[in-house]
Amino acid sequence: MQSQPQIAVLLRLPAVLARIPVCRASWWKGVKSGRYPQPVKLSPRVVAWREEDINALVANGVNKSGATDTTAPNAIVITARGEL
Repeated sequence: MQSQPQIAVLLRLPAVLARIPVCRASWWKGVKSGRYPQPVKLSPRVVAWREEDINALVANGVNKSGATDTTAPNAIVITARGEL
């Protein structure tokens, strides 16, 4: 019996900023300083963040704004094998 592949949800920046109430510039400063998680590079000009990292950040004291829908157009679902 094969186990189900793990599914990772990756969030693009607009979806992250919908959960973390900071501006784009403050987010990138926080990423650079280590306050916020590092992104996953999807291509030379495209990055995303693991939903589990963002959820952990929210759970550890960053307030949610309002939108928490992971089916938003800026959410990407991939399997453990890297398939979209």
